[in-house]
Amino acid sequence: MIPGRSPSHPSFRRSFLFALQGFRTALRQERNIKVMLAGGAFAVAMGIILRIDVVSWAIVLVCCGMVIAAELLNTAIETVVDLASPEFHPLAGQAKDIAAAASWVLSLTAAVVGVIVYANALIRLVAG
Repeated sequence: MIPGRSPSHPSFRRSFLFALQGFRTALRQERNIKVMLAGGAFAVAMGIILRIDVVSWAIVLVCCGMVIAAELLNTAIETVVDLASPEFHPLAGQAKDIAAAASWVLSLTAAVVGVIVYANALIRLVAG
């Protein structure tokens, strides 16, 4: 053990590796993460096709990152609820539903932002 470092607080490098491990686990086990990543890839492809400007790129990438992060948080909450309440309990179901709703609301918001960004880019591209 390194002096002055608590065993409960891993190094920055180890923390980063744990985060990658968590992402890989979610990618292997959760269909919705794959769907969100496919949506992000589609958003990037549309940005390239429509030649969006740098501010629009920032908006699109922030939306993609937030949607994926929300889905990861939803997955984490569902996992903890399943651990704490392996048998069905109405409050456990309610917690899982609310976590899923948060991810859904953010996804819908990102979709609306995408429509605005891409419609604007398409109008500018067509208008020349």
